[in-house]
Amino acid sequence: MTLTELKYIVALAREKHFGRAADACFVSQPTLSVAIKKLEEELNVSLFERGSSEVSLTPVGERIVVQAQRVLEEAAAIKSIAQQGMDPLAGPLRVGVIYTIGPYLLPGLVSSMIERVPSMPLVLQENFTVRLLELLKQGEIDVAVLALPINESGFVIQPLYDEPFMVALPKSHRWANEKAIQSDDLRSENMLLLGTGHCFRDQVLGVCPELSRFSQSSEGIQRTFEGSSLETIRHMVASGVGITVLPSSSVPNPVPKESLLTYIPLADDDTRRTVALVWRKSFGRREALDALRDAIMECKLNGVEFLNAPQMVR
Repeated sequence: MTLTELKYIVALAREKHFGRAADACFVSQPTLSVAIKKLEEELNVSLFERGSSEVSLTPVGERIVVQAQRVLEEAAAIKSIAQQGMDPLAGPLRVGVIYTIGPYLLPGLVSSMIERVPSMPLVLQENFTVRLLELLKQGEIDVAVLALPINESGFVIQPLYDEPFMVALPKSHRWANEKAIQSDDLRSENMLLLGTGHCFRDQVLGVCPELSRFSQSSEGIQRTFEGSSLETIRHMVASGVGITVLPSSSVPNPVPKESLLTYIPLADDDTRRTVALVWRKSFGRREALDALRDAIMECKLNGVEFLNAPQMVR
């Protein structure tokens, strides 16, 4: 039994498909299949039920995968302890960032980290919240920048900043000169939303639940449209397709005079998100996390309110 084999079964349990699991592990499908079969033979149990289109865990497989995740986390902790024994600010720090934060935080953050701690380069990955939490559990990344809430256990959470939401609309829109917009008024508009899997989509639907009903009905095909990124949606708004809601950090400051868009605050007090650092309880390089946090707090993010909130353990 090897850590690599454990990594493979965790990936297959998550992806439920040999091809996708192999891609996630950066190996060929035959390599992953042979390794998992070898592990099953060694343990003398079947970990997975192979279907025609999907793979599922057997009851004993579920228990073994849970234990495998723990083993992978503890193995990653050994590396962290060794690094901490030398210099916690030496060597790469692997950071995951969700898609709706990365483009606006990372340019300033990387520059700040190069200046503050040149011996600790950042290894960066953008992904969905669910995927980044899995990578944290497996020890594939050290820390993630995510939007709360986080409902998984086994993590330390350090809130960084609160970020209000803004409505983006064409300059020709009838609301272009408004000081603020009520979230209830969004129901009357063609709304552009991120696709399923983005936590920011869920937060926007939380602000205006009526949009969720539209997106699930035939009328919703005409009332809501889904994009793969905030920048794609921004361009669609500029073309007059509809309007959208954006986090304030994605709004340029100042807005260029030649821009086709205008940005109006949402009037509701609770239309905001809290962004936090999230890491495993066992992660040992606390000085590295402090350096990352300090660098983020120096970044110029439009409209955000930086916090001095205490850490939370889940």
